[in-house]
Amino acid sequence: MRGEPMKFLNLQIRCSIFPACVALAALALCSPLRATTLLRMSVAQMAQRAPLIVRARCLANFTGWDEGEIWTLTNFDVVETWRGAATARITVRLLGGTAEKLTSSVAGVPRFRPGEEVILFLEPTRRGDYSVLSWGQGTFRIRREHAANDESVTQDTSAFATFDPRTRRFEPNGTRNLTVDSLRKQIDAALNNRTGAQP
Repeated sequence: MRGEPMKFLNLQIRCSIFPACVALAALALCSPLRATTLLRMSVAQMAQRAPLIVRARCLANFTGWDEGEIWTLTNFDVVETWRGAATARITVRLLGGTAEKLTSSVAGVPRFRPGEEVILFLEPTRRGDYSVLSWGQGTFRIRREHAANDESVTQDTSAFATFDPRTRRFEPNGTRNLTVDSLRKQIDAALNNRTGAQP
């Protein structure tokens, strides 16, 4: 009978460890919020690094698994091409989303709503679609005022802190309420004068 208390103790330990293991496994499967650090880039730097810059209209989003990660694929109609060459419709692939009741979130990754128009700084992926350069920094949302020609853009990083290597601080520093024409002129100037920004 001396062995019975030890068996009971072993059973208690196993019973307390099992729920903890299940909880840890569930947390791992749910892909918790990931830390993200974006190095601040100017419009000129992004214009020189992005092979494709477009004005586009969001059509629809699709989320699913690929190589063990959850990805969101967004289809866009290309309204204008500001740099590079694009087909009439493109797909943008970004990490995270919800699939099979599991959600993966990555801070700084933009999400798009059907019908909205954006300016995107894009780079090709090895799968044949595109990713947004520097995520939120390469995303500019277009807003129309009452007059049809009165359009402005706001960069996603206006509300998301990026790292400034000069001050060594994290601060929101995105473009706000800039006219679409002004953004286009900044991009054109950067592409026409490559010495004006870091490569």
